[in-house]
Order: sequence, then C-alpha cells, then structure tokens
Amino acid sequence: MESASSYIPEVPPFRQSGVIGAEGWRLSSKVSELWHYRELFYFLVWRDVKVRYAQSILGIGWAMIQPLVPMILFTIIFGRVAKISSDGVPYALFSLAGLVPWTYFSNALNDASGSLVKEVAMLSKIYFPRLIIPLTSVLGRLIDLAISFVMLIVLMAWYQTVPTLWVVLLPLLVLITIVTASGLGMWLSALAVQYRDVRYALPFAVQFLMYAAPVVYPVSLIPASFRYFYAINPLVGVIEGFRATLLRSGPVPWDLIGIGSASAMLMLWFGTVYFLEKEPVFADVA
Repeated sequence: MESASSYIPEVPPFRQSGVIGAEGWRLSSKVSELWHYRELFYFLVWRDVKVRYAQSILGIGWAMIQPLVPMILFTIIFGRVAKISSDGVPYALFSLAGLVPWTYFSNALNDASGSLVKEVAMLSKIYFPRLIIPLTSVLGRLIDLAISFVMLIVLMAWYQTVPTLWVVLLPLLVLITIVTASGLGMWLSALAVQYRDVRYALPFAVQFLMYAAPVVYPVSLIPASFRYFYAINPLVGVIEGFRATLLRSGPVPWDLIGIGSASAMLMLWFGTVYFLEKEPVFADVA
C-alpha cells in the first residue's frame, strides 16, 4: 500500500515553513488548506475503506449485518412483543429506515472520535490539516451507508412500498447526518487526545442517543409540547424524513428537518472551532 506521505503536497503559501501545528485558524484559510491537501484526503478515505474490510471474512458483508441484526431484534421485541406504533408501516421496514441513517451516524462518530489517537505517528512527524483525520472517518463510512440503503430498497420492494416524490430530499438528509457526525466527531476527537476516557464513555453515550432518536418508535409518540425541543437532535428530522419520503409514513416533517439542520450547522461550527483551538497541542499530548 502506498504511503500517505506521497500524497502530501508542498507546504502552501499560507503556512510558515518548518512549523508543525496551527499558528492561525481562520476558517477560510482552513478550507483552503483542505482543498490544497485534497489528494491526501482522498487517499486516506480510500485507505480507511480498504483497511476496514481487508482481513475480514465477510468483508463488506458487515455493512449489511450491522443494520440487519438490530432490525430483526427490534421487530421481534418492539414490533411484536411491545407492539410499538410504526405509523401504519410494517415494523421491519419502519425500523430499518431508522437504522440506515443511525448506523452510519454511530459508526462515523465512533471512528472519528478515536481517529487522532490512531494516527498519532502522522501527527508528530509531518504537517497537514488535522481536520482531514476525523473527516476521513466520517466520509469513509459512506460506503456502508450506500450498502445498507440498498438493503432498505430491497425490503421496500418486498413490501411493495413506493417512495414519494419527496425522495429528492434524501441527499439533504444524508448531508445533515454527515454535518452532525463531522461536528461531533471533531469535538470528540480533540477531547480524546487529552482525555482517553472518551473512548470508554462513547459507547454508552451512543446507546443513549439511539433511544433519544426515533429509531424504534415514531415521533408521533412524543408530546406536541416537546416536539421542537426534541428536534434539536438532528437525527430526529433525518430519520423521520427518511420514513416520510420513502415509506409514506406521514407528511414531510419540515419543522423537524429545519430545526435539525440549524442544530447540525451549530454543532459543525462548535466542533470545528474547538478542534482548531486544540490543534497546536495534538502532537505534544498524543
């Protein structure tokens, strides 16, 4: 496999030569840096995808198993035993439509949070925009999202479910999920460099977040007075949007999507600012 260093360009003019770290972190200059190092970015994303399944017996089959097994369990426990409402949609289809974006989000967040610690050797040797590392983890999981989405389409065909014309909103919903995972991932990755407890606490937090999102139940069960507060979680609008546009479970939740979009952008801004503030010390404490 080729070395990542072969994809690192010459130091751009807005960097001071010989300095490993960040002497200035205006967002505009950071965007310029990401573009300047785009070949390294592409290489790391592709390497992340290849390494994940290189020595796995099932390979990309794991991308199918991850949402499939919970879907079966949720259908038995919540659909048949607890008989939780699924807004008139077969529960297997209802739960899988929620698990597809949720599984992508949780995997991307887990990968991004530990990405800086995993790439500690690169941090201490060469300069490149550190933002690339957590973003690589987030974008690398899009392959899994595509595979699980194909599974959802197959199940829709099984149940003879036809999506609505609003299916054109799906790229926006996926973008909201990417933005949310990126913002939280950058924040957690910066925290994890200094506080290794993050890796132990994150699985519990992700489990809690899953039940705080409408993965196994519909938003219609949430009291109307809490609806807008609940929508601060961007995954609420994303999951309900998936179901409304693909499964005809109800009208498109524009209010949930709008609030979730604003919340996701705020998370991205906060995560980026926090990451860039901590960037100068990454090589020292990692």
